[in-house]
Amino acid sequence: MRSPQKLAEDYIEVWNARDAGQRQALLAATWTEDAAYADPLMRGDGRPQIDGLIAAVHERFPAFRFSLLGAADGYGDVVRFCWGLGPDGSEAVVKGTDFIRRSGDQIASVTGFIDQMPQG
Repeated sequence: MRSPQKLAEDYIEVWNARDAGQRQALLAATWTEDAAYADPLMRGDGRPQIDGLIAAVHERFPAFRFSLLGAADGYGDVVRFCWGLGPDGSEAVVKGTDFIRRSGDQIASVTGFIDQMPQG
C-alpha cells in the first residue's frame, strides 16, 4: 500500500497532468471509478467529472503548477496534506489542505479546504 506521502505525490501528479490522456490514465490508476471530490469552489463525482475539474483549473491558470507543502500524514484510510498552486518556479499564491479517504490503495474521496486565496 502506498504511504501517505506517496499517495499525496501521486495526487499532485494527477493535478499537474496537462495532457488529457495522461491525466485520465493517472486517474484510472490512482482513483476509484466512483471517486468524489469536493472543495469550497467545485465538486465532482466519478473520474470523468474530476478530470473535467482538473482541466478547468489548467484552463484558468495555464502557467500554474501544484506542489506539496510539507509532508503528508495519515492513519487508517485517511491522508492529510497541504498544497500550493502558483506560477511554475514561484511562490504559491493559493494554498490549501486536502483530506483523502482511500479505498485499498486508491483515492475514494477528497475533501479540500482553501487556506489562502488572493483577494480580488
